[in-house]
Amino acid sequence: MNYLTDFDVIFTIVERGKGETIIKATHEAGAEGATLFFGRGTGIHEHRKILGIPIEPEKEIVITLIEKEKSDAILEAIVRAGKLDEPGRGRAFVISVDKMVGAFHLEQKGQAG
Repeated sequence: MNYLTDFDVIFTIVERGKGETIIKATHEAGAEGATLFFGRGTGIHEHRKILGIPIEPEKEIVITLIEKEKSDAILEAIVRAGKLDEPGRGRAFVISVDKMVGAFHLEQKGQAG
C-alpha cells in the first residue's frame, strides 16, 4: 500500500459560528479542504452563567490536513482570520502526520511515498 507522507493536520477550535471563516481563510491560503464539527468546552476566559447555572460554550472544531510546506502559511491565515492572537478567541495547533491514505488526487500527482 502506498502512504502519503509529509503532511500536517491543523486543529482549530473557535466559538460557534466562526468555523466557516476559518475554512475560507485556509482555502485562500492553499488548503484543499477541511472538516468542521461541533463541540463544547470552556477556557479560562469563559465563565458564563444563566440564572446562576454555568454554561458550557459551544465550539466549532476545524480539521485541516495539509502538505507540510503549506503549514506555516495556513496557520498564519487561521490566526489572522480567527483573531487567535487575542485572548479568548480560540486555539490552533499543528500535529505531524506520519502516514495518510485516501487522498487519491494527491496520489495521482505522484506524492505517494
